[in-house]
Amino acid sequence: MKKELLLSGLMLAGGISGQTQSLAKKSKLPERPNIIYILADDLGYGDLSCYGQKKFSTPNIDKLAAEGIRFTSHYAGCAVSAPSRSCLLTGLHTGHTPIRGNKSVKPEGQWPLPAQTVTFPKLLQQAGYKTGAFGKWGLGYVGTEGDPNKQGFDEFFGFNCQTLAHNYYPDHLWHNQEKIILKENADHKRGVYAPLLIHNKAIEFIDQNKNNRFFMFYCTTIPHAELTAPDDYMARFRNKFLPEKSFKGVDSGPTYRLGPYGSQPEVHAAFAAMVNVLDDKVGEIVAELKKLGLDKNTLIIFSSDNGPHVEGGADPDYFDSNGPFRGYKRDLYEGGIREPMIAVWPGKIKPGRMTDHISAFWDVMPTVADIAGVKSPAGIDGISFLPTLLGGKQPQHEYLYWEFYENGGRIAMRMGNWKAVQYSITAVPKPATELYDLSKDPGEKNNIAASHPDIVKKMEGLMKSSHTPSDVFTFSAKAINE
Repeated sequence: MKKELLLSGLMLAGGISGQTQSLAKKSKLPERPNIIYILADDLGYGDLSCYGQKKFSTPNIDKLAAEGIRFTSHYAGCAVSAPSRSCLLTGLHTGHTPIRGNKSVKPEGQWPLPAQTVTFPKLLQQAGYKTGAFGKWGLGYVGTEGDPNKQGFDEFFGFNCQTLAHNYYPDHLWHNQEKIILKENADHKRGVYAPLLIHNKAIEFIDQNKNNRFFMFYCTTIPHAELTAPDDYMARFRNKFLPEKSFKGVDSGPTYRLGPYGSQPEVHAAFAAMVNVLDDKVGEIVAELKKLGLDKNTLIIFSSDNGPHVEGGADPDYFDSNGPFRGYKRDLYEGGIREPMIAVWPGKIKPGRMTDHISAFWDVMPTVADIAGVKSPAGIDGISFLPTLLGGKQPQHEYLYWEFYENGGRIAMRMGNWKAVQYSITAVPKPATELYDLSKDPGEKNNIAASHPDIVKKMEGLMKSSHTPSDVFTFSAKAINE
């Protein structure tokens, strides 16, 4: 019976997606655009000046917001990298998506997306798009079924393994199945800053495909720890964020540049410098599009994979990186999963708009499918937000759902303005469900579960039905269903 109910719900999700495709057709969309999706790594809701950052500015990203639409209730797929990206690419939330945690495999990389996975880059390939991913993958080692070249990307350049992506002066990167040795970084040298090398490859991809329709997934590692930036960027911010903070990391030995974070005596300056690198590179992408005459028919979406980290000496409280929200990376409170999202599409998205439409990473697949004129697979969890982009009537989610497999297991749900959170779900006894009214308490400070037992009961039931078991990622369905 539960399986039948689940399948019924998934069919409903597919029906909603079909409805938005009809809306898109009625909108008389012009020629299908190029699509660039920029995904920052651990950038918090409050780390952009257009979202409230006061200590430094992000002028190029702010310009995107001014020329397009800014979402204030957009959510990442999860509170850590791999499952968040899995939700993004598959249109499925963490109760259904294949990759639900950061599970490493030897010799390098993370647990692979299964071969049969339908990703939206695969759909775009079928629609005639050239596809490229540049940055961090984390969804399957080179040559496995999760290899980006087997999951919808014609070209990949960057870090395959998210653990190795912790370090910004690595000894190698990957170009498809070719291991690119960075001799400049041998023997602990700081010869080439990986994000700049990856960025240059992304610009090359745009130039090489200027006569093709293309999709580019710009999945940068910035500003994830370790906290380090090129010297010229550090010089811009040195001594500007006092009192400074230092961090003692791993600077030598057998694990150096294999995951552990290096030392940073100027944490505040380094973080601001890294976000400045990101902002500059966003500006360069836009400039390249304009130079090639592609800007008018390119949709750019900017977001981040989860909330701000507290690793490698990071100091998110100093920068108010989570804005008005509670929690950080690995939390399912708002600060761990609510993210900035900006979309720009000249002539289609009216500039200077802001929306509180509630959306999540799993909505990107049906949105992109609508834009490209292809059909989303049946049974996904996403709802296209194309009507919001174009100013039309927008279907709404009944709820959003998240799971997190570390720290004793965590689940959460947003239903309208209600937010339910369960932590330590494998504990015995399991802590009671927390409930918050985000319309009155966006910082999730006042647990009002005792005052609304009916709402708690309803949301607990929905959370149970939102989880399908996984043989790989198990904090046990029993823990949810008890």
